[in-house]
Amino acid sequence: MASQIPDVISLAQGIPSFDTPEVVKKAAIKALNKGLVAKYSLTYGLPELRETIEEKLAEEGMYYDFENEIVVTVGSIEAITASLVTIIDGKKNEIVLFSPSYASYAEAVKVAGGKPVFVNLDEKNGWSVDFGSLEKKITANTAGILFANPNNPTGTVMGKETLLRIAELAEKKKFYIITDEVYKDFLYGEYEGKSLFSLAQVPELRKRVIRVFSLSKAYAMTGWRIGFVHSDEEVIKEIVKVHDALVTCAPVISQYAAMAALDFADKDIERFREEYARRRDITMAHLDELSEFFSYEKPNGAYFVFPKLLPKRDSWQFAHDLLEKAGVAVVPGVAFGPNGESHIRISFGRTEKDIDRAFERIKTYFRKGSV
Repeated sequence: MASQIPDVISLAQGIPSFDTPEVVKKAAIKALNKGLVAKYSLTYGLPELRETIEEKLAEEGMYYDFENEIVVTVGSIEAITASLVTIIDGKKNEIVLFSPSYASYAEAVKVAGGKPVFVNLDEKNGWSVDFGSLEKKITANTAGILFANPNNPTGTVMGKETLLRIAELAEKKKFYIITDEVYKDFLYGEYEGKSLFSLAQVPELRKRVIRVFSLSKAYAMTGWRIGFVHSDEEVIKEIVKVHDALVTCAPVISQYAAMAALDFADKDIERFREEYARRRDITMAHLDELSEFFSYEKPNGAYFVFPKLLPKRDSWQFAHDLLEKAGVAVVPGVAFGPNGESHIRISFGRTEKDIDRAFERIKTYFRKGSV
C-alpha cells in the first residue's frame, strides 16, 4: 500500500539505512573476478567460511565444529524454517512463540507443518516472560520454542536468568529451543558494552539448542541473504537434509562477502550501533512529546520500539489511517501476534532525517484531530 503513495516515509521495514561496508563489497567483487562464484558450494557452505564462523563463535564462548555443526543458510529465516521442519513431526507439532514476536515466525511454523502456540509477554514488566503462562502452554505435543533475543518488535532483551529458566523447562519437558540472535550486536541502555548471553554457550544444552544468526542486520547485508545455523552434530545432520532440499546451498558470492564481513567489518558494526543508539534516543524523545497518544517500554536492543496506542484501538486501522493521512508507514502490532494488538512497530533503523520528518507528520496528524 505504501508503495502506491508518493513521498511516503517508512518507519516500517526492519532494513538498515546503511550500505554494506566497502570491505565486504570489495571481497565479493574480487571473488567474482577470480571466477570463484559461478558454481555451487558444498551444501554445508564453503569450508573456509565455516572455519571463520567457528572462530567467531569461539570468541563469544560458543564451541562448534565447522565441519559437522555449522550450516551456512539463506539468511536467518531459511535457517529457522529448516530447523522447524526438522523438529516438527506427527505428534510433536506445536511450536511456542512469544507474543509479540517476529511476524514471520508463525508463518514459518505453518509452512513446516506445525501449529503456533502463543504465550503473551508481560508488557507491564518490560515485556518479560510470564513463566506461569509459559508452563501452561507446554504439552506433550510441544516440539520447541522459537524466539528472537533481542526481541523484534519490542526491542527488549532476555537476560541470563530468564534464558536458563527456559532451558530448564526445555530439559524437563524435552523440547528444542531455537534462538534467533540476529540483533545481538545492537544493545543499548543497561546492556550497553555487554555481550548477549546465549544458551548456545552452555555445553550441557548443545543437543537442545539451535542457534540462528544472520548477517543481514549486523553488517547491513539484508539483500545478500546470508546467515548460519549451529547446533550439536546430531541435530545439524538432520537440518542440513532439509536445507539441501530447500536451497542446495547459500549464494556463493554472498558466502565470500560473509567471510570478509566476519573477518574485517567489526568496526562497521560498532559505527552502526552508535548511530542506532542515537536514533533510539531521538525516537524516544519524539514519543515522549506524544505521551498523550502513545506509551512505550524503552528498547534495550535491536532497532525497534513498540508503542501502545492511547486509547487502545485497532492497530491495522490506525496504521492504514496514518499511511493515508500522514504518509507515514508503520507496522500494525497485530502482525506480531494477538498480544501485539493496539500497538505499532516503529523502526529507528532509518535515517535521522526520516525519523524526524516522519514524527513531524505524526504530530501534525494528531494536531489535526485525525484520531
